[in-house]
Amino acid sequence: MTLLTFFLLSVAGGVGAVARLFIDAFVTARLGNRYPFGTTIINITGSFLLGLVAAAATPSETSFRLIIGMGLIGGYTTFSTASFETVRLLRARRIGAALSNGFGMLLVCVLAGCVGSLAAGAFY
Repeated sequence: MTLLTFFLLSVAGGVGAVARLFIDAFVTARLGNRYPFGTTIINITGSFLLGLVAAAATPSETSFRLIIGMGLIGGYTTFSTASFETVRLLRARRIGAALSNGFGMLLVCVLAGCVGSLAAGAFY
């Protein structure tokens, strides 16, 4: 990895994290914080985008995949927060919401990644 790629990857990760912050705040302001809708939306859209980028990039575009996939989308998505929110729901004895958040999000995110990958295949 070149120094330029490392720098761009770092900047992209920061941009992704800031985008996550704003989107989560926007969604939470509108839907409340009883269920982590912001994190759910972020992880589903991020999984779709990562599937799209991973399938669309050619093997020679390693730097592009690193910067956009690992940097921007990696900074944007947040499965550690999703895990924490699942534990928070369990502690509040909201078992259905916790199962939905933990297992439901994982399933939907995998499907979103597949759809993104298929969409890239349709265009490239």
